[in-house]
Amino acid sequence: MRTAYRTCPLCEAACGLELTVTDDDQVVAARGDREHVFSHGFICPKGATFGQLSSDPDRLRRPLVRRDGRHVEVSWDEAFAAVEAGLRPIIEGYGRNALAVYLGNPNAHTMAGGLYVTPLLKATGTRNVFSASTVDQMPKHVSCGYLFGNPLTIPVPDLDRTDFLLILGANPWESNGSLATAADFPGRLTAIQARGGRFVVVDPRRTRTAEHADEHLFIRPGTDAYLLFGMVHTLFDENLTDLRDLAGQVTGVEQVRELAADFAPEKVTAACGVPAEQIRDLARQLAAADRAAVYGRIGTCTVEFGTLASWLIDVLNVLTGNLDRPGGVMFPLAAHLSGKPGKRNGFTVGRWHSRVRGFPEVKGELPIATLADEIETPGEGQVRALLTVAGNPVLSTPNSGRLDRALGGLGFMVSVDPYLNETTRHADVVLPPLDAMRKGHYDFSFLAFAVRNFAAYSPSVLPADPEGLDECDILARLLRIVTGQGDGDPAVVHEYLLDQALTRTGFAASRELIDGDGPAERLLDVAVRAGAYGDQFGGRPGGLTLQTLKEHPHGIDLGPLQPRLPDALRTPSGMVELCAPPLAAETGRLLGALDRDRDQLVLIGRRHLRSNNSWMHNVPALVKGRDRCTLQVHPSDASRLELVDGQPAQVTSRAGALSARVEVSDRVMPGVVSLPHGWGHDLPGVRLSVAAEHPGVNSNILTDELVMDPLSGNSVLNGIPVQINPL
Repeated sequence: MRTAYRTCPLCEAACGLELTVTDDDQVVAARGDREHVFSHGFICPKGATFGQLSSDPDRLRRPLVRRDGRHVEVSWDEAFAAVEAGLRPIIEGYGRNALAVYLGNPNAHTMAGGLYVTPLLKATGTRNVFSASTVDQMPKHVSCGYLFGNPLTIPVPDLDRTDFLLILGANPWESNGSLATAADFPGRLTAIQARGGRFVVVDPRRTRTAEHADEHLFIRPGTDAYLLFGMVHTLFDENLTDLRDLAGQVTGVEQVRELAADFAPEKVTAACGVPAEQIRDLARQLAAADRAAVYGRIGTCTVEFGTLASWLIDVLNVLTGNLDRPGGVMFPLAAHLSGKPGKRNGFTVGRWHSRVRGFPEVKGELPIATLADEIETPGEGQVRALLTVAGNPVLSTPNSGRLDRALGGLGFMVSVDPYLNETTRHADVVLPPLDAMRKGHYDFSFLAFAVRNFAAYSPSVLPADPEGLDECDILARLLRIVTGQGDGDPAVVHEYLLDQALTRTGFAASRELIDGDGPAERLLDVAVRAGAYGDQFGGRPGGLTLQTLKEHPHGIDLGPLQPRLPDALRTPSGMVELCAPPLAAETGRLLGALDRDRDQLVLIGRRHLRSNNSWMHNVPALVKGRDRCTLQVHPSDASRLELVDGQPAQVTSRAGALSARVEVSDRVMPGVVSLPHGWGHDLPGVRLSVAAEHPGVNSNILTDELVMDPLSGNSVLNGIPVQINPL
């Protein structure tokens, strides 16, 4: 027996794991690493099954090629030959935009996703890039892009030092947090209360987080922007604004005051369902706290006014002087980032538009809600081939039944994925990467959102599969194919990317110093050496290198978050630009919708601690127990609609209809029903034996691809109008 340590890659919390490995390389136990500098032994049910996920017998270890309607196992060379034979004629015959690329959420959980996906996208030359971001967090990227000049400059709540935390549309007790990497998020919330502070939750459901809060307010789904504007109005109306150290670093305060004048709490209360006095009280609590933070997540993003809600969250943080301040919201500094001032180009959208519906590009991609349009609509630029790298859009995107049908009409499809799931069953070629146990890990994405600065690298736990292929090699070979170089040695791509990294950081002459057993590790070594805590290739003795990280299997604590303004800003003015014209213009649309009829029943999603979207449902320990895929309905609505607890009901929206088992519960507010996302594992051609025994229903059959947040292109997945009838 031996013990190995690694970071869990199954959610955004970045917890440390202690793994027990047998002499024949079987992982037989996973526990929380009590010495880990960030998670201190915390573990959730997903992390505890890490070994089971990696050894899942349904996980693909060899590539598949579709032949005579069936997926058959082939060699790697055969698989890449099939990719080249399928993709090159489409690219050469119809142009680069005939190829679309979809990037799924798991890309953020791998080193290859952080290092090789962007070069691959550039190599394809296509404008048809889609990702899970537009069914998730794109509104936050857009609002922060306008505020701070960079869509990746996203402040996180300084949980360990705050006195008052307002949480909207987030359930970190079960999600473990998102866009705020915080191992043991529940413990950090409890610690706020233990030191005499408070946290308040605003949510249409009484979630587990809401149960532990000092106060929970129900809110009508999709109306967060009204509540937040009511709070902003109160701050101005009662002279409660105080920029503190931000004075002189913010533009647009008076413009925000003028916009907020139309959103008095007494005026917005009917729309959002929160009493006016409670809106004012929230604003007063926020202003009175010495150290306070406002944090919103997916419930504030996946709605019609998601960008406005995301923006107003940080407007509140700014107006109370809690941006870039200990105990407020702050900007992390990850070890692979330099932290130095950069070019102040600002943030723009619309460098190109989608062909069919004319949606503007945002952050280099188009809304996933329009992918089916691009596949189904004939004409120049029609998408005829698709490359997916992780993800499962057939379950995770709006009107997914339509997308499912559209994928069946493609000329060619290739997927980089370890499973034959509801999406990859359409692929002509499936290329499975090595499982997480057999490759190193560093969180390029989530360390940039950590609520305390730290760094951790995990070497592979098990030896590499000699017949498998690392994801870096898979993506490098795909890059060669899409650029017309033919399938060949991926080392050429690896060396090119290393040269690029050394040149970009100014250390081209230091190539011989680079450490690392694989291509991802060598690029990581360059990044941390050139980063804010690095040794600068010998210029800073004792600074971080890959070797330093290897010597600290429990991670390296880099200290609490520090103020980073103005260096973190990329706005043209060099200041926080509080009122960008697109946000001001969208406020007019919000005002125009204030008196909209909101009597119709609406659907929201929910998540569970043992799930992460659609990719945890093939592990027996994570799906055992009672059925979680139920339709929660408030008792008053159940009585009115003659729905019976435990019996099926038909749920219908503009996009589709499904049947789900009713769960009568006062956890949801009247007028709201809730169905979890990520289920629907009952489609033919899928090889997920455990998930097939617990299929559930796909809630995104009901969500509408025609409705989205216009500033970000994000789909509206919460607040969907539905009709419900007993079956």
